[in-house]
Amino acid sequence: MSRAVVFAYHNVGVRCLNVLLAHGVDVALVVTHRDNPKETIWFESVQKLAELHGIPTITPENPNVPEVVERIAALQPDFYFSFYYREMLKAPLLAIPERGALNMHGSLLPKYRGRVPVNWAIIRGETETGATLHYMTEKPDNGDIVAQQAVPILPDDTAHEVFQKVTVAAEMALNNVLPALLAGKAPAVKQDLSKGAYFGGRKAEDGIIDWSQSAREIHNLVRAVAPPYPGAMTQVMGKPMRILQSLVTGETASAKQPAFYVKEDKAFADCGSGVLRVVRFELDGVEMNAAEFAAKYGTEQFEFNR
Repeated sequence: MSRAVVFAYHNVGVRCLNVLLAHGVDVALVVTHRDNPKETIWFESVQKLAELHGIPTITPENPNVPEVVERIAALQPDFYFSFYYREMLKAPLLAIPERGALNMHGSLLPKYRGRVPVNWAIIRGETETGATLHYMTEKPDNGDIVAQQAVPILPDDTAHEVFQKVTVAAEMALNNVLPALLAGKAPAVKQDLSKGAYFGGRKAEDGIIDWSQSAREIHNLVRAVAPPYPGAMTQVMGKPMRILQSLVTGETASAKQPAFYVKEDKAFADCGSGVLRVVRFELDGVEMNAAEFAAKYGTEQFEFNR
């Protein structure tokens, strides 16, 4: 029986830990994160799953400190598996597992290496993404590929919807290759790093809309940061507006400047090019529909404040 130490968090962590257990892997320890009270927790708990199966768990701020390294080394694991764990593992930790350390990444590597790959793929208008199981090195997301599973990104999919698909893709990729991996017969394909790029993390202010962009580009941002993420933000009449859902209409913008307006009980935004239908929005922290907005503010065009 192969022994593993698992570094995991989030839904991908839960589903992939379940796969390891289903295949009879001896999970000697789970390293996870404490939930951040400032973060919207919309995902399942790796810690609860580990506790259900009687697996010891630890939640170090930094897994690379000597006492954690020593504890893990004493377990003599064959493998590490990292499933959406947020800290980088450094050389002393990576040297421990006899048969290697593997990470599940939420893109089709070598594309979208780095942080929040699902959100970046949507922002950049990709029509597919997926999950990749690869060997870990000290550099993020650049080790040899063991398995991949692609999923489609449809034109109106939100990041939450795509992440749900990627979670299933991760489960499928791991489940399909795990017997070969445990038997020492899994492939290991070197990445061509020139075919992808590294992307950094995103902050709430990265969701501020640039109305000089096209309706399609703005729509991609809206769906990439839609709840449970912070949302796409702008200002109308000096009030903060959060656009939660949109559709691309195919119409041509009529205003000289990007503007928000209501027509026939539907809300629209003229963009740098094209028109966006604003399906759901909040004004000054209060969600309202198009008819409610028109009743309170009228149907004239309101330019967006920069």
